[in-house]
Parts: sequence; C-alpha cells; structure tokens
Amino acid sequence: MLESTFIHIPGLGAETERRLWDEGCHSWSHLAAGLETFSVGQAERTIVKSTLTRSVNCLAKRDGSFFRKGLGLKDAWRAYPEFRDSCLYVDIETDGGQSGASITTIGLFDGVEYRCLVKGQDLQEFPDIVDKYGLIVTFFGAGFDLPMLQKRFPGLRFNQIHLDLCPTLRQLGITGGLKRIEKQLGVCRSEDTDGLGGLDAIRLWRRYSMLGDDRALEVLIAYNKEDVVNLEYLAQYAYDNLRKRTFPML
Repeated sequence: MLESTFIHIPGLGAETERRLWDEGCHSWSHLAAGLETFSVGQAERTIVKSTLTRSVNCLAKRDGSFFRKGLGLKDAWRAYPEFRDSCLYVDIETDGGQSGASITTIGLFDGVEYRCLVKGQDLQEFPDIVDKYGLIVTFFGAGFDLPMLQKRFPGLRFNQIHLDLCPTLRQLGITGGLKRIEKQLGVCRSEDTDGLGGLDAIRLWRRYSMLGDDRALEVLIAYNKEDVVNLEYLAQYAYDNLRKRTFPML
C-alpha cells in the first residue's frame, strides 16, 4: 500500500490521490513514468519527481522519518507491511504517576522476540534500542506512551512512522480500550493475566518494589508482554481492513 500512496508528496492531497488511482496510476513507478500525463493537482511536478525518487530510496533504507510527517497518524497504517521488518511494538507500564520517573517497565516486541526493560535495571537502554527502527506501533501511544517516554528521556525524538492503533482502529468503527478491543476481535489472554488492567499493573509494581515480591514482577512482565505482543495481530487486522476499504483494487 505504501508504494501506491501519494499523499505524502507536498501539495498532493487525498482527492488527487484518488483521481490518480482511478486513472490507473497505482504505484510510484507508474507516476514517475507518466509524470507528464497524470494530473498531480496543485503539486509541482519537479517536487513530485524528487519526492518519488526519495521515497524509493528511503523505503529501501527503511528510513521512516521521511514518511512520518506525510502520512501522519491517520495514514501511518499504509506503511505497515513495507516496514514490518523494521517495526517495534511498544507498551509501557507506570506506578500511576505522571512524571517520566513513573515509568516502571517498557515492553518491546520486534515481531520475533519480546523484551521488557525494567526500572532500576535496564530502562535507560530504550533510546538506543528504539533508534534502530523505522516504525513503532502502540495503542494510544500518541496520548500516553510517547509523551511519558519523552518526559523520561528528554532528548529523545520519535522520528519513526508511528502507527497508533487506537485512532487507527477507530477509523473502522472499533472503539474502546485495548482489552475490550481484544475481546471484540477474539484475542485471548493467559489465565494469569486475563482480567488484569492498569490499576493491577500499578499494584504489582508496588508489591515488587516495596515488598521485594519477585512473583509480582513476573506477573507484571507477563501482563505487559501480552499488551505489546497482541499489538501485532491488531496492526495486521487494521491494515487488512483499511486497505480493502481505501484501495480495493490492490
């Protein structure tokens, strides 16, 4: 879908993109080859040409920073398949506070391996880890996870494409919190974590940090793992259904 996307080109909006599709222009290469023929609306053709060239190069390098602004939160889903090999699913837990120091764990999943960074152990490694990826996937990350992480790591700039599944799924009429949406889509949780929520995560951390309860930390990590690993299924669901609705000819 990303290589059929034109709305990231300066001056080329959704209406012109749809007209290009209707005219049979279905890829960057099609538009580049027929640049003098296809209508590009208010966009300057020299800018269209240079943006197409840069698009190809940045996709090859998995440089999400180039596409981030042009896609925005609304259309970040379009980059999911092409950036799946440079994708990091992220979910944080906190102690209930609003400062950066309140982050207790950061769950990370690259599609193969899950890792949990823990406060007092290896939380500080997050900026170096996330910098290696071109796409990050969260649930309500724009409203919570990323602002909290930027408080914790003031120099951190999220330049990657950001696929926030909360507003993305809303485009399909799917609303509510993560657990509710999982149940709606048939995603099951383990016996140890089913029914747990944010308040439970806070209590588990307190039992671990104040009472030295290692079992509480184990349950917290298991809960976080399901929070973050389940994002992969939701991301694929969102992509499949939005692609069918937006560009059925693919």
